[in-house]
Amino acid sequence: MATANIITLRPDRDKSVRQRHPWVFSGAIASVSGNPQAGDTVTVCAASGEFLARAAFSPKSQIVARIWTWDEAETVDAAFFARQIGRAIAARDSASRATDAVRWVNAESDGLPGLIVDRYGAFAVCQFLSAGPERWKREITEVVAAQPGICGVYERSDVDVRGKEGLKSVTGVLAGDAPPETVEFGEHLPDADGVMQPRHYGVDIAHGHKTGFYLDQRDNRRVVAELAAGRDVLNTFAYTGAFTVAALGAGARSVVSVDSAGPMLALAARNLALNGLTSEGLREGDVFKVLREYRDNGQTFDLIILDPPKFAQTQAQINKATRAYKDINWLAFRLLRPGGYLVTFSCSGIVSADLFQKVVFGAALDAGRDAQIVRWLTQASDHPVRLTFPEGFYLKGLVCRV
Repeated sequence: MATANIITLRPDRDKSVRQRHPWVFSGAIASVSGNPQAGDTVTVCAASGEFLARAAFSPKSQIVARIWTWDEAETVDAAFFARQIGRAIAARDSASRATDAVRWVNAESDGLPGLIVDRYGAFAVCQFLSAGPERWKREITEVVAAQPGICGVYERSDVDVRGKEGLKSVTGVLAGDAPPETVEFGEHLPDADGVMQPRHYGVDIAHGHKTGFYLDQRDNRRVVAELAAGRDVLNTFAYTGAFTVAALGAGARSVVSVDSAGPMLALAARNLALNGLTSEGLREGDVFKVLREYRDNGQTFDLIILDPPKFAQTQAQINKATRAYKDINWLAFRLLRPGGYLVTFSCSGIVSADLFQKVVFGAALDAGRDAQIVRWLTQASDHPVRLTFPEGFYLKGLVCRV
């Protein structure tokens, strides 16, 4: 008889598992019995031998096990993934009625560690970020491909975190049709009168950031639209222009959109055209340099959006990241007219909301501007955060009035 694959924890190192945190780190493990391979299901036991959970084994990662279930009676098989994915999709029912671009599965926070599934119209995009979902890729793909309205499933497992799992970067069609160069979808945003109107976007599934689009900013695009009417707007790190569409569609007097990537700005121009909006304010350039240029020229704005990429991946990068956040926020405060608004974000999960707020406070102080926080922002509701997994909270935003 084959030896069961069991991870036994050290004495007094089982508290987080009992509290339903889904990660088991290497330092908590006393022994591994059997011969589990990457992605195999292992039983996690306390030092006493008591059953705690079933998890995916990841021998090359510091997170050696990611928990699938705390239910001893539950088997991790194809039916398990069908149930979990089905529950996650059903939980997005309200979001799906408002848009056809939705995060269907949000990894640990949906009980499926290491798995991201985003829907864009008739196409689903999957990211397999760790050894567990990689092991069950075929079964997961079958479930996603069988969802109503889906004609193709595409893989975007081209993220750095896979290297920590001993996995290679992979992209390509998993099932059904290959996506076109751009896949169109829609969402509703308020116009200048506050009436909800359809807005349309094209997403490059194969080459865009993340799975192609920032679905997590959906609710915050609505906030920008509510602020933009009659204002001169500066949208930095504009990517494919989603905030620009929101602002112009809501009656902004002007919008300058700055990004360093020409191909992304080309898609931004296309998105603006899809909505009958002008693309004359698109500007390719380094945001830090452009902000300094505007400062030196005395150019000012009523509303500035700062949505930079992730500045910190690890704890060692925190100091460098906070300096970068402070720099761009300091410059933005210098460029705002009295009564203007700064909508500023950090998507670095390792930068806490408290630290980010302190950085923005320091930037305002150094800029000599008196500012109020009028709103706290976060990721959209289809990017839920499991209460036992606070690491799932990564997108922090502030609306500041000067």
